Amino acid sequence: MHILLLGKNGQVGWELQRALAPLGRLTALDRHATEYCGDLAKPEGLKQSIRALKPDVIVNAAAYTAVDKAESEPEQARQINADSVAVLAQEAEALGAWLVHYSTDYVFNGTGTTAWREDDVTGPLNVYGASKLAGEQAMVQQCSRYLIFRTSWVYAARGNNFAKTMLRLARERTELKVINDQVGAPTGAELIADTTAQALRIAMQKPTLAGIYHLAAAGETSWHDYAAFVFEQARQSGVTLTLQQLQPIPTSVYPTPATRPLNSRLDCSRLEAAFDLQLPPWQQGVSRMLNEFLEQNQ
Repeated sequence: MHILLLGKNGQVGWELQRALAPLGRLTALDRHATEYCGDLAKPEGLKQSIRALKPDVIVNAAAYTAVDKAESEPEQARQINADSVAVLAQEAEALGAWLVHYSTDYVFNGTGTTAWREDDVTGPLNVYGASKLAGEQAMVQQCSRYLIFRTSWVYAARGNNFAKTMLRLARERTELKVINDQVGAPTGAELIADTTAQALRIAMQKPTLAGIYHLAAAGETSWHDYAAFVFEQARQSGVTLTLQQLQPIPTSVYPTPATRPLNSRLDCSRLEAAFDLQLPPWQQGVSRMLNEFLEQNQ
């Protein structure tokens, strides 16, 4: 089996290089690739690369993810998150290949307190969410063998993330204000990649499993409580923090160009049932990431 991975150096793409390797021959590209085109801003180049490589599976971990910037760059966001995804869907269908793609809870309007299910009515609040929803729709309409994983609050051990930023600030400041009315589940790129590999292996044997699935760690938290968990873990590991007060604030106090959903909860029961999985609590992945980070930076 030949797998083409796009976005190899992103948070999820980096972990996918590891998780997908045992499934078959892997060609991993990013937008700087030279021999083949891996740039979703260049649809013609993408088309030529796919036709030359003839993969059995295309895994698209590339995306336009600058949520606030998308408000002033709607054309770029749509090109990468929707128009080029349509190209991937068309080329995958022509080859009889599977297409794996990642979407977001931002396709919903973020109201209520109930976890979103796959068949709930969508209603994105911002340009980024609208572009990701358009990408989903293009796949569903143009490709018969596909897996779309909607996820939320993604972090990775590699590079920057919310937990590392909070730790840095807690060493520098005595007081921090963190939003407490947005609720979701921090989801590790490692978990997303491993789940993808498991689901893909099973779906290829059982094509009726093609579809949209929610993929997030179990449980829920706010950004404020997420930060509090990080600080408690750090202190238990012997880290000295300058921080004395962690103050909760509503989203309204911290306006951003793009409106954020308050409810990012995702119901992942369909994924767990279809692929015989049990998604771990969000605290498990965050603790593991923090332990590794703190050991390297003591």
